[in-house]
Amino acid sequence: MNATQQTPLPVYDHRPGTGPTLVFLHYWGGSARTWDLVVDRLAGRDLITVDFRGWSRSGSMPGPYTLRRLADDTLAVVADAGVTDYVLVGHSMGGKVAQLVAATRPAGLRGIVLVASGPAKPAAQVTPEYREALSHAYDSDESVAGARDHVLTATELPASVRARISADSRAAADAARTEWPLRGIAEDITEHTRAIGVPALVVAGENDRVEPVGVLRDNLVPYLSRADFTVIPTTGHLIPLEAPADLADALTAFAPAARPPARPGDGLRP
Repeated sequence: MNATQQTPLPVYDHRPGTGPTLVFLHYWGGSARTWDLVVDRLAGRDLITVDFRGWSRSGSMPGPYTLRRLADDTLAVVADAGVTDYVLVGHSMGGKVAQLVAATRPAGLRGIVLVASGPAKPAAQVTPEYREALSHAYDSDESVAGARDHVLTATELPASVRARISADSRAAADAARTEWPLRGIAEDITEHTRAIGVPALVVAGENDRVEPVGVLRDNLVPYLSRADFTVIPTTGHLIPLEAPADLADALTAFAPAARPPARPGDGLRP
């Protein structure tokens, strides 16, 4: 992968291959490398992974760090990469960003995969008290470890992956770190999600404590006009790290179905 950074774009990696391009958007606390175990299983595919504004290699970019700003950044990255035929793959916070992008019905978007996504309608548990407590989840190495081991995951992970989670959770501008728990998580975007016209796949983790199966089934799927729903057994919230093979298989099965048959002169990539 080759890193590309052109002000004011976030840093992203583009690995050329066959389309449609998969554009990966990470969770709150993640980075482009959150997807490494997934993209390693997608040999030959055209891929983009993004470090959101305020996170990881894009940590020095100025705010605001709102969901709509991240959505605008995503569209700018897609344009900068010259991609004209793509599927958005958003995890958690990245899933909510993906919904906002898809709602604009951009040219070339063929489908959307929402992995343990922030739902269109905030869950009942997202109270002001919950949001305030969540905003401190990444305050220290100890708090990150507690969130990682007791909330975010439901499976045993290798030490190297656990270390990656900890490092990425702390590698953010302070304002970027608090934007999601204090504001973004509570945004009701149901009217935007209803405007999505492309096929969607919603992927849930069986033992996800953050965005449980029931929340995604009740607060996300009903607002998507063309959605399939799948549950990955045993996994928690960090599906790209806990079940990368299962997720790669789901993406491989979905992406061709999301692409309409090519017609002469339609400009789609072979």
